[in-house]
Amino acid sequence: MTAQDGTPLPPGWRLSGGGSAPQLVWRSDRPVPMGDARVEFRSGGELLGVPRPGADGHTFRLPLDGRRPTELRGLQVWSGGQRLDARATHGAASAARLPAPLPANGVDPGRPGAYRTKTGEYALTSVRLPGFTAPVEMRAVVVAPVGASGKRPLALFLHGRHYTCYKGREDITGDWPCKGGTKPVPSHRGYLRDQKLLASQGYVTVSVSANGINGQDFAAEDGGAQARSSLVRLHLARWAGWAEHPETAPKVVREAPRADLSRVLLVGHSRGGEGVNRAALDSLAPPPAEQDGYHGPVRWHIRGTVLIGPTLFGQNPVPDVPSVSILPGCDGDVSDLQGQVYVDGTRAVGNGTALHSAVYVIGANHNFFNSEWTPGQAAAPAEDDFSDDPQHHDPVCGKRAATRLTADQQHRAGSTYIAAAARLFLAGDDRVRPLLDGSGRRAPSADPARVLSHAVGARRAGGFLPDGGVSVTGGKLCAAVDPRPARTCLGATAKGSSPHFAMWETDREAGRHAIALRWTRAGTPARVTAKAPVTLSGSTALALRLFVPPNSRGTQLDVSLTDASGKKARLGRIKRDGLPGSERTASYWAQEVRVPLTAATRAGLDLGSVKSLELTSRSATGRAWLMDVWGWRPGTPAVRTDALPRVDVGRATVDEGDSGVHTYRVPVRVTGRGGSGQVRLYVIDPVSGTVKGRLVTVPAGSDGIDVPVEVKGNTRYGTDLSYDVLVKAVHGVVVGSYGGGLTVHDDDPAPKMTVTPVAGKVTEGRSLKWRVSLSEPVDVDMSALFQVAPATAPELSTKDVPARWLRDISGAKPDPERPLSKVDGLYLWADVPAGRTSVDVVLPTVKDRVREATEKVRFRQTDPRTGEPQAGGLELSGSVLNAS
Repeated sequence: MTAQDGTPLPPGWRLSGGGSAPQLVWRSDRPVPMGDARVEFRSGGELLGVPRPGADGHTFRLPLDGRRPTELRGLQVWSGGQRLDARATHGAASAARLPAPLPANGVDPGRPGAYRTKTGEYALTSVRLPGFTAPVEMRAVVVAPVGASGKRPLALFLHGRHYTCYKGREDITGDWPCKGGTKPVPSHRGYLRDQKLLASQGYVTVSVSANGINGQDFAAEDGGAQARSSLVRLHLARWAGWAEHPETAPKVVREAPRADLSRVLLVGHSRGGEGVNRAALDSLAPPPAEQDGYHGPVRWHIRGTVLIGPTLFGQNPVPDVPSVSILPGCDGDVSDLQGQVYVDGTRAVGNGTALHSAVYVIGANHNFFNSEWTPGQAAAPAEDDFSDDPQHHDPVCGKRAATRLTADQQHRAGSTYIAAAARLFLAGDDRVRPLLDGSGRRAPSADPARVLSHAVGARRAGGFLPDGGVSVTGGKLCAAVDPRPARTCLGATAKGSSPHFAMWETDREAGRHAIALRWTRAGTPARVTAKAPVTLSGSTALALRLFVPPNSRGTQLDVSLTDASGKKARLGRIKRDGLPGSERTASYWAQEVRVPLTAATRAGLDLGSVKSLELTSRSATGRAWLMDVWGWRPGTPAVRTDALPRVDVGRATVDEGDSGVHTYRVPVRVTGRGGSGQVRLYVIDPVSGTVKGRLVTVPAGSDGIDVPVEVKGNTRYGTDLSYDVLVKAVHGVVVGSYGGGLTVHDDDPAPKMTVTPVAGKVTEGRSLKWRVSLSEPVDVDMSALFQVAPATAPELSTKDVPARWLRDISGAKPDPERPLSKVDGLYLWADVPAGRTSVDVVLPTVKDRVREATEKVRFRQTDPRTGEPQAGGLELSGSVLNAS
């Protein structure tokens, strides 16, 4: 397939569509599993959009929305930080080794408690959620302690995006509702071990099913986050009602201890993580009513969230609700570990009293935290999401790697750290905090897993933050997201990626930085200077989140502070080894290291007015990246939930009009109480692809943000255009619906399209040719898709066309010989460039020595959105005569 200027599109790509809906289509030669990371099309390094998956598991389609096919360059397919349309290159990998075990923590939350447990399920009437056609189920499995007195805290689990229906051990689909003969995949039963551990410790647990969302969320602009929030809160509302009126509850709930809705923990896996994050936000600040499926009162208090391998497409974490993000080091689905943003993205947004922890599990994949996604344990077909190439065994995450966990080891580690969050957030037991906040302790119940942690918030204060207010000498203040090599943090030679630098929906994002250090001799200093002095008063240690290259060893840096008067104190030396990593892992992850402040106190340093931090290399050569530095002291403070204004971006649709320039406003609403805040707002132009960003102050009492878009009317036929708008919180504000915009509908009639045979009857060896014409030229590329259809026998066969042409256009082989109408995925397409009125469609044939009758071929115009023949559509038909 070629673009209009003759430039070939990469293998697997083609253009399709017709009328006002030209589409870019990519077909994978391997099935793309239904997972939690979104599939994204990119052109020239920029995001084109999120395509709609086909039912075959191979095909993805994206409307071009005003972009001309001639503008497409460097097409790529990405998902979760990894390319799908190119096999990874495998160079010599550095040896990977596990870090030494950390000292054991004084309290191990992974040990079962004193209670027996009881398991049961409930099924309620399905619900309808905004934007979804089919009702969504209200099913759940409950595990509760037996004999526990009084009200008990509630832990609610929400699984991620997975296949929805299955039949036997092989057939599996993403349908909803499930078709006859198939059963729903019981993903909600995949956390029973986690639930039983918590129930043995006295918690009531419930895990809810979300297949109805998974089967329909491809059309949701936010990937289904708002729908999942609605589902969670609908279940919580039922539990709140049952707590007040136990006689109305299902049997399994009546037989359990009464749930204490003032102490709720939400646990979400993958897209379920993003869903429970949104549920926590929506419980504090209601979403726009038309977007929400729950409209009742909030009769619960969410004390914390656990997010397992989570997505965060909106990069909009809730700042004032504590969280633990479990990051699997061998995640093959959400492989960029974007859940790191649940930690990094909260800095300076809220009041900072909530603890936000990242827990990095070396050797864990995405799926095995859920037993129903684990081969050998699941009722439905399941797989290891980290697919190991047998020709190039991954040294860190391959099935035989010493650093890889078994499914049971991984699930046990997940259970332990979920229980740690429950004990800290719901029971207020500060003794488990060192497992979560970077204090360098381990839970023996999770052995042999190596689990590392770091955190922000809680008792951290007075930090050096690269995102604002510092200058750097002897190092580089680098941009976490920027396509320019001179500004980027890791550089092109990095083997692997960093969770801290997970891409958002624009690569021109401002305000995300780190400090990159590089040295070639010992004694090389780098200084970070605050524009305004910071206070470390009351802190007992300096906490640095810093990472070094994966598999590297022996990085050593001396740490010094200087106060505003110029007095300097050396605090001590830090040592760090890199995490096990390969080019397929996101192992550039910051480990927390602490240096006591006792030396500064002895030296008389004014900790209330610290001006600069200095890091001096003590290893001969090396690299390091500093994420942030904080004053730290032990303990978990009471969380203060401030009232913050909430920003939601909507989408409006307007007609283009026939003349003049009209200014329309994108609906960006501000609701709730609170003082002024700041957001970064980005507007993406659909024609030029340019991104305009600005820092916007949201005044107290504001009800919206002004985002004007100018629309020029005309009478020329064109495509609908979408001016997309993105919003991210900076300070003192929360963001719900982060993306929306203005869709400009082209309201001009399409030209009439006709087909004329140019060479409709040819001798074998020559090409059939048809001319597709328009009644008038237009300013947009016009396309039509034609699918092969049965013709009068005898039909042209797979041996009557060039084998290479057949492979390139459909992926099929000529053997066994069969009529072309029996070839799956055989299409011809016509793309009339803007300004022209016709284009020729060609079907080549080959000359053979077989005497045969005249053969026929026929193609019917097809609706690219449904794959069905277009009513009243055009046809291409031809005949091929024997040459002998």
